[in-house]
Order: sequence, then C-alpha cells, then structure tokens
Amino acid sequence: MALSSSCSTLKAVNSRWTSPVPKLAALRRHSLLPELRYTPNVKLTATNALRTVEQTTLTEDNKLSTYGSDQEDQESLPKPRILVAEKLGEAGVNLLKDFGDVDCSYELSPEDLKKKVAESDALIVRSGTKVTREVFEAAKGRLKVVGRAGVGIDNVDLQAATEYGCLVVNAPTANTVAAAEHGIALLASMARNVAQADASIKAGKWERSKYVGVSLVGKTLAIMGFGKVGTEVARRAKGLGMNVISHDPYAPADRARALGVELVSFDQAISTADFISLHMPLTPATKKVFNDETFSKMKKGVRLINVARGGVIDEDALVRALDSGVVAQAALDVFCEEPPSKESRLIQHENVTVTPHLGASTKEAQEGVAIEIAEAVAGALKGELSATAVNAPMVAPEVLTELAPYIVLAEKLGRLAVQLASGGKGVQSIKVVYRSARDRDDLDTRLLRAMITKGIIEPISDSYVNLVNADFIAKQKGLRISEERTVVESSPEYPVDSIQVQISNVESSFAGAVSDAGAISIEGKVKYGVPHLTCVGSFGVDVSLEGNLILCRQVDQPGMIGQVGNILGEQNVNVSFMSVGRTVVRKQAIMAIGVDEEPDKKTLEKIGGVSAIEEFVFLKL
Repeated sequence: MALSSSCSTLKAVNSRWTSPVPKLAALRRHSLLPELRYTPNVKLTATNALRTVEQTTLTEDNKLSTYGSDQEDQESLPKPRILVAEKLGEAGVNLLKDFGDVDCSYELSPEDLKKKVAESDALIVRSGTKVTREVFEAAKGRLKVVGRAGVGIDNVDLQAATEYGCLVVNAPTANTVAAAEHGIALLASMARNVAQADASIKAGKWERSKYVGVSLVGKTLAIMGFGKVGTEVARRAKGLGMNVISHDPYAPADRARALGVELVSFDQAISTADFISLHMPLTPATKKVFNDETFSKMKKGVRLINVARGGVIDEDALVRALDSGVVAQAALDVFCEEPPSKESRLIQHENVTVTPHLGASTKEAQEGVAIEIAEAVAGALKGELSATAVNAPMVAPEVLTELAPYIVLAEKLGRLAVQLASGGKGVQSIKVVYRSARDRDDLDTRLLRAMITKGIIEPISDSYVNLVNADFIAKQKGLRISEERTVVESSPEYPVDSIQVQISNVESSFAGAVSDAGAISIEGKVKYGVPHLTCVGSFGVDVSLEGNLILCRQVDQPGMIGQVGNILGEQNVNVSFMSVGRTVVRKQAIMAIGVDEEPDKKTLEKIGGVSAIEEFVFLKL
C-alpha cells in the first residue's frame, strides 16, 4: 500500500472508530498495519498494536507519524537486537540473523541477563533461564518479545510480561513426532524387558526365562489425550497391529475414525486397556488423576507409559499398584520432580523403565524447535499476530473497563458448558448468541469469543488462550465456533444484555441442560457488575457465578431447598446463592446452588440420594 493511501485510510478509520479494538480490526482489513514497520519508536506487536494505533497521527504534509518518532527513512534504521540466552539450533540462529542483530550469550548470570535485556528487543530462552519480573523491569520497556524454545513456559513470568507490554511466544509443534516416537520406543522396550535384560547381561547374568515379554499384536492401547502427540502414537501403534482406543473430550470423532481409533469415556479407556499411554497436559483437573482410585479400576497386569507430564501420576500410588501387580510395568520419561531422587522407590522399582525426559531429544526436533521459535520471534517483531502467543495482548484500558465483567462471564460460561458435556464423541460445534442493543459495528466480540474459548479449552488442556491465539487454538482442537447477534430493547449503555453458549451434537452429563433444540445450552448476564447464570437448558435460574455450582434436576415439590440445604449445612459447606427454575408447576424444576467450598464425595452422594432429585452435577467455576 502506498504511503499516501495509508494516510487516507488512517484518517478515515480514525474518524469512523473511537474504540481501539474495532479501529485495529479496520486497519487490518485495509492492510495498513504492515506499513507501521519496525522502528526504535514504533515496535508493533500483538501486545502494543492498539496503543500504537491510538498514538498514530497525520502530519501536515500527510505523512505517518507517531508520538516522539523521527522522520528517518525506515530502510536506514537499525535492525532489532535479539538476545539468544541458551543454545539454539543453527538453522534458527541463521534465520534470526537474516532479520536482526543476534547476540548469542549463554550461561548468563541473573545480573548479566538484566544488563543484556536493557539493550535487546527480543529474548530467546529454553528452560534453564528464568525470565523474572526483575528481568522485565531491567528491560525498561524495550523488550518486546520473549521466545521460549519449547512448549513449557514455567520459567517466564507471564503476568509481568503482559504488564510490561511484552509478547511471549513458544514452539509447541516441532517436537511432536519425536515425543510420539519416544512413547513407542518405551512401549516396545517395556513389553520386551529390553532395559532390564540389558542390565542383567552387563552384570554377567543370562536370564532368558526371567525376561519373557508380551506381544503387542492384538492388545488394546488406550491413548489418554488425542492431541498432536497422541494422534502420532496412534498411527504407529496401529502399524504394530494394536487395537487403539482414546479418551479426549476435544478430539474430533471423524479424525479418530479416519485412524481407526474409537473415542471412549475415561473409565472405559482405563478399565479395558492392556497398555495405557499418557499424552494429557498437567492442569488442576489432571493433577494426580492417576491415583489409587484410578488404578483400582484398571485390568490387572496393565502396562503404563508416560511421556507427557509427571504430575498427572500420583507416584506413591503407582508404586503401590506395581507392588500389588495391578500395574505389571511402567515406562516413564517424566516425573513430578526432575531429576527424581536417587532413593525414589519408583525409579528403583524392578518393573519400571525410566529415561531422563528425552521425549523431544532428537536432532531433528531440536532443529525444528529452533526454526519454529525463530519464525515466531521475527514475526512478532514485524508486527504479525503470533498463533503461538501465550500471554494476553495489551488492550486499551477503556475497552477493558467496559468489557471487564462480561469477560469474566464469558469465560465462566465456557467452563460450565464444557463440564456439562460428556461421552466419547468430543466437543466440536459451539454457538455463541449475544443479545445487545448496540449496532453490530459498535460491538467487537473477539475478546468475548476468546474468553469463551479459553473457558472451554483451558480446564483440561495445556493451551494458553487469549485474543491473539483463540481462533488458532480452537481450530487446532477441532472446535467450530459460530456467533450470532440478536438485537434487543435494552440500554445501549451496556455492551451486552446476555450471552448464550450452546454445544451441539454431544451427550450431556446433566440432561436438564439440554434445550428443546437438543443442544447443551446455558445463558448468563451481568447484574450489578457480577456475572450471573440465568438459564440452564429450558429452565430459568438466577445464581451468581462465584465459588462453585451444584445443579439439581428434581420433581417440583415443597421442601427441596430445605433438604439439600440441610445436607450441605451438616457438612459445613456454605451456600452463597440458591435459585429454582421450573417450566410447569409441580412437574420438573432445576435448583442452582452456589457453594463456597467443594463438597466431598459423601456429601454429593447424599444429595443424589434425595428421592425427588432425578440428577445432579457439581461444577467448578
């Protein structure tokens, strides 16, 4: 786009839009953002694009200008400075050198790192460098991108990065095949006792009868988590003649069918499998999900492989399962504590094969990660919206102030909706309906859609969802999210009157949440600045979305509130809100109960034992 044309577009957009979110969208549609190229004074990234657009003005001679910027020819300006603080593959370094001035300085002390970032526009690390709040403070606003060469970002202070307007990107896809191959390697070596037999021979023994293995052909492999790595494991396991099943609430059924994989429930997967391979993220919902109760449901003699995250297994419970024979063998690449203690009973167990977190450790994977992170960092410095961004972009304060309570509502509706879905089919089709008195052009729903996506995906995923990457991750997870806007007669002072989330073509863990149209349906509003749940299925309710929630579908009769309230009170569970909705008097009703604490299993069983209650579900907010 010619500069004069860019200026005309900017002038028109500035006059049409007063809010920076739709203004930024309009500039993207007109391809104006690439014109605001990298300069020392205009560093356009996903975190500061809105601010830059707000500061962009027109000079008297119709040239683009920004507050405090000079009028040098952009082609003669210095390249961005990129600090690589840990070893990176040569291909990635060369790609960076084509774009900027690269400083490869390894094993920096915390003080040296602070000095370096003060002179750097981007920083690339692996897992060994801690990018703390102090590092961002030392950068004094110059640092615009932090690239993590790998998946995990535990060593980067995301909150501080966002506060200082710094985008954080990672490289989540390059090591997929390497991790899958390592899982298959552990599967085969465990089945044939390769590690134990190797150690035996090196100790001068010859114990052929002791190390008789088991065949893989015809055995059932349960893949827990059917994402990128899980899918690749399935391909290879099918080639070995195994029957493959999987549990993953987001896996598209058509993709699974194409690979000859059956999607099943969690309990069905663990109770029928001969081998179980873990490929699930570590989240609050999956932490120690493999525990004494889980192991008790497995077939005796099951074999377990973990190349995902150590924390999904209760290691003490696994030792007990190994000692009892419920788990015949385990092959582990990851642990709760890394490196694990030398005295660990799990590590020393004769039926356990271990490797030191080698899932991504191939030459090809390391080069792939280097290229992926180099492209993400260079793209971010050029002002491109990175699909691998893991922190929230900077949004204008006035927009956040207006949308703040609706952002919370949107995420909580997403969390509720996904917990109401069940079965092995997987969540795929989601519809969001916004009711608003505002004109379509005056309501930018990208942030709300992103927060709904965040609420649906994050509780059982290691993905970080925000305005930048929401659509990308939704597509990656096989989610189809459509939006509909309905004009209602309410005050245009408020951006949204209500938000409804529908999930189609899935079974529900709570039949009362299914609407007459056959979809799981929940709706909410913001009342006095607080998110409220106002509709479940066809039942109207009114309960504040704070703490946790219990939904009960019951026969509509007197005394139900008292019975359930007494059960909760006896267990010292505090009720914050309670609401009852019904369609026909004395027929059916839904009781929505907000609770501050999570009731224990016995308390929930007592609620379910009330004769008039037909079904209930406990939901975490």
